[in-house]
Amino acid sequence: MSSDVRFTDFKSDKQPTWCPGCGDFGTMNGMMKALANTGNDPDNTFVVAGIGCSGKIGTYMHSYALHGVHGRALPVGTGVKMARPDIEVMVAGGDGDGYSIGAGHFVHAVRRNVDMTYCVMDNRIYGLTKGQASPTSRSDFETSTTPEGTKQPPVNPLALALASGASFIAQSFSSDAMRHAEIVEKAIEHDGFGFVNVFSPCVTFNDVDTYDYFRDNLVDLEEEDHDPTDYEAAKEVILDSDKEYQGVMYQDENSVPYHEKHGVTEDMSEIPDGAPEDAMDLVREFY
Repeated sequence: MSSDVRFTDFKSDKQPTWCPGCGDFGTMNGMMKALANTGNDPDNTFVVAGIGCSGKIGTYMHSYALHGVHGRALPVGTGVKMARPDIEVMVAGGDGDGYSIGAGHFVHAVRRNVDMTYCVMDNRIYGLTKGQASPTSRSDFETSTTPEGTKQPPVNPLALALASGASFIAQSFSSDAMRHAEIVEKAIEHDGFGFVNVFSPCVTFNDVDTYDYFRDNLVDLEEEDHDPTDYEAAKEVILDSDKEYQGVMYQDENSVPYHEKHGVTEDMSEIPDGAPEDAMDLVREFY
């Protein structure tokens, strides 16, 4: 940990290829600011990303990083944290990567309460594949593949997290730079799985969930006298489909992260040479 790190220290020399105006720029900047503000530095940070427009974020950030396969960023992040519980693990993804093909991994990462941060860039569209409906798209959202709308209710990722036993649930808006960074900071500082769903508008393929839409409709829970430690209050906000909320919805102050609960405290990244004792006997027994 270092107090001398600036968020620019997390910027790599690779230039992002996102569309001009993409919400992912703001999402990434907030992540970098939050890492720096919590005393982390690139040498003790591991960024994992999946597939989609968000997938190359590890390339654009200066840290240890891995660009995984579709929907599997969370298992990689879990493995990193189990092998090296001393480093900061941040997982990034999109609404398609996290709530469709990766939904099963999301549920189990949440319930295990692994001590890492998961930032999902939710633009309510498949941007990389040129504009198909995603799990969080509105039921009447028209695309080239759903010309009459999806005719399905959108996934509520906050409710899915709560039902899976989440210990920290938050939502932010990539354009509200200060609040977004502040919310991600709280997720990093949380002892357990810090989940932040980030409204990250796609300016190319989604002309409904725009910057102006979120600016006009976002309700900041910090201004609503919301108590994030109150489970029932959190449930009420999370299930309110009439409003778009920003802030920390729920936080379990008594959360104990997975590695502490199960005694995983030592560096397990160094694997000794040779097979473990009696391993070959076990292999012969079954083969």
